[in-house]
Amino acid sequence: MPMIIRLVLFVALLFPSGLQAKTLVINKIRATNSPYMLNLLKLALSYSDTEYTFKELPERLTKTASREALRLDEINVIWGGTSKDMEANYRPIRIDGYRGLMSMRFLIIRKGDQARFNAIRTLEDLKSLRFGQGRTWTDGKILEHSGLTVRRSTKKDGLYHMLDGGRFEAFPRGATEAWKEVDQMSSLSLEVEEKLIISYPLPTYFFVNKDNLALARDVENGLEAAITDGTMDNFFYSSDRVRSFLKNAKLTQRRVIELNNPFLPEATPIDRDELWLTIDELIEGAAQFM
Repeated sequence: MPMIIRLVLFVALLFPSGLQAKTLVINKIRATNSPYMLNLLKLALSYSDTEYTFKELPERLTKTASREALRLDEINVIWGGTSKDMEANYRPIRIDGYRGLMSMRFLIIRKGDQARFNAIRTLEDLKSLRFGQGRTWTDGKILEHSGLTVRRSTKKDGLYHMLDGGRFEAFPRGATEAWKEVDQMSSLSLEVEEKLIISYPLPTYFFVNKDNLALARDVENGLEAAITDGTMDNFFYSSDRVRSFLKNAKLTQRRVIELNNPFLPEATPIDRDELWLTIDELIEGAAQFM
């Protein structure tokens, strides 16, 4: 075989034409969970020159186990709220998948208690209440740092029963969680409070193994491109999860009480306004896209 032909074949093996293919292993998605973040990951990676496919584990790992699997490179990507520990141990893609939406907390309260919340306007007013939180949740630490009283439980389901039983007055939940969880706990006398938003920055990131620079680059570049070309807006406002929230939240009727999050990593891009939607922008976006 002539030397030039052998060289061409060798180069073709090293650099095959078309897209490269790579399968990403992810944790099994709960049937009750929204596929929002997985679909966003697929959107981001659609901008890449690599053709990514996805394989879910046959059984769902716990949060702790999934993080260990990511560290060992047994799964390739996870997502969730950021923290200093998470960013020290994994490689974060510092673009909030929910664009600030999950930094807003809405209160699950007992039915009949709304009048008590109508007069609350400041952090000092909030100090008259007790709040429910999971024992290890960062949210509880943020509330306590602001001087609020927190009652904790090791089991999330127990918090609804503690609230119903009068152990505390409010259970702060994420923007897309509160109404869904009240419906799921319909046997209890609970509802979503109508006038308040408690806000503190707590972005939801994709995380990859520290050594997986190529995947981190592809996810980050894809998210940035989707924001720049407007695809991210279309994706966000077409999500059933976001649309349901905007329908229920009645944002124009709410006032915001902002809390500091001292546990936020220093590298959080708070100053990049295009990454975070304000309440006014959410209202405008809902009018435009819904």
